[in-house]
Amino acid sequence: MPRLTVGTENGHPIELHYTDQGSGAPVVLIHGWPLSGRSWEAQVPALVDAGYRVLTYDRRGFGQSSQPWTGYDYDTFAADLDALLTQLDLTGVTLVGFSMGGGEVVRYISRFGTARVAKAVLASAVPPYLYKSDDNPDGGLDDATIEQFETGVRTDRPAFLDGFTADFFNAGGKGLLDSKSGAVSEPMRQYALHLAEVASPKGTLDCIAAFGRTDFRGDVAAVTVPTLVVHGDSDAIVPFEVSGKRSHELIAGSELVVIEGGPHGVNASHPEQFNAALLDFLAR
Repeated sequence: MPRLTVGTENGHPIELHYTDQGSGAPVVLIHGWPLSGRSWEAQVPALVDAGYRVLTYDRRGFGQSSQPWTGYDYDTFAADLDALLTQLDLTGVTLVGFSMGGGEVVRYISRFGTARVAKAVLASAVPPYLYKSDDNPDGGLDDATIEQFETGVRTDRPAFLDGFTADFFNAGGKGLLDSKSGAVSEPMRQYALHLAEVASPKGTLDCIAAFGRTDFRGDVAAVTVPTLVVHGDSDAIVPFEVSGKRSHELIAGSELVVIEGGPHGVNASHPEQFNAALLDFLAR
């Protein structure tokens, strides 16, 4: 299995697991929390069949990548992404960031520029700023909600993830439909739950503050490449009004696709619409 080294901890390598399939212009798919690169299962074949070289990777702490104790912040995540692009010498890349992965996209562009990047896609993504504060009253996560997430992960991570994946795939949240599977089959939700369960408990915990409290407004302002914003209008995890709508307004010339009835995990719940929007954007 392909792996690359992005650092060390206690003398041991910190490695990222990645996949590299197809040929053509490279598309790098960056997964959300607390899943892995396997969450792009509905996108990889469509992109390869359309003539693209498709790369997924597991963020440090997740999937089959190393699970270090530290490094769960966006500067480190962006550096890990840079290591991937640099070591594989990728250019003309489209970066596709889902949910938490959208933070990597904008932080990478802000820190490392666009020499290797041709386009960007923010899918159900957390930028520009989720944290609800005095200078960001339109944020979607307050201190109480962040604490609730962190307490759930600390005290009973499997139970918390069971509930979280239900919200992940339900339009408007599981309370609305009183169903765990929602817009996907129950086996599909269980698959996502399994991907989340094998992640580092420490990484799962630390990433809550990373995606919940990181201010990406300055990073979003640095995005100058053609950008697609795609979001479900019924996202209960990262509401469209809090994130997708605002990123679209902040990125000049960006395109916006809103998927009707789409929950947070819209790439899995509405793959045909999601893939059509992505392929149309890539083709231009």
